[in-house]
Amino acid sequence: MKRPVNLIRTVLPLLLLLFSGWHLGQGMYIEAKAWLAQVLLQQAWSDTLTGEQQVRPWPWADTWPVARLRQPRLSVDQIVLAGASGRTLAFGPGHLFGSAQPGGSGQSVISGHRDTHFRFLQDLRIGDRIELTTRQGDVLQYAVYQREVTHEDDTQVLYREGRDLTLITCYPFDAIVPGGSQRFVVSAAPVIL
Repeated sequence: MKRPVNLIRTVLPLLLLLFSGWHLGQGMYIEAKAWLAQVLLQQAWSDTLTGEQQVRPWPWADTWPVARLRQPRLSVDQIVLAGASGRTLAFGPGHLFGSAQPGGSGQSVISGHRDTHFRFLQDLRIGDRIELTTRQGDVLQYAVYQREVTHEDDTQVLYREGRDLTLITCYPFDAIVPGGSQRFVVSAAPVIL
């Protein structure tokens, strides 16, 4: 009878140790993958600024850098990617196809996940500056003039006149379940320097 108890005391801690090591390894793998992706995105952005078109950060990527978004007060510096699919938003904020190209004529819409790249939107204040660098290297300044919560079906925020920059993420920021029907929308107008 002592043998099975000794076996359990020996095997159970070993199994727990292996299980914990496996989970730790998975977490390290995800962190390493995220870090490498950001390095590759920075390289693709550098190549884009030299005039290359649709520079994919890795061979199988279905997106490419279209702009760089900065917000100095909150120390935000992110590469904006083409498209707003789930795969794209896993690596950075995405430019919504159909809206004006960043720096182009018309409203440019960029979306991102509320729990990663666009978490900073909750801390933006009216009057804060947002800097957007275009593929051509032009640096544009925008000033935040509105923060609002809308329903996902309210698409009027996507069709504003002018050359505004619109940033959109899911809301509320601390929601446990991803997605939801509400959106947090930040609107910023160009600043003429």
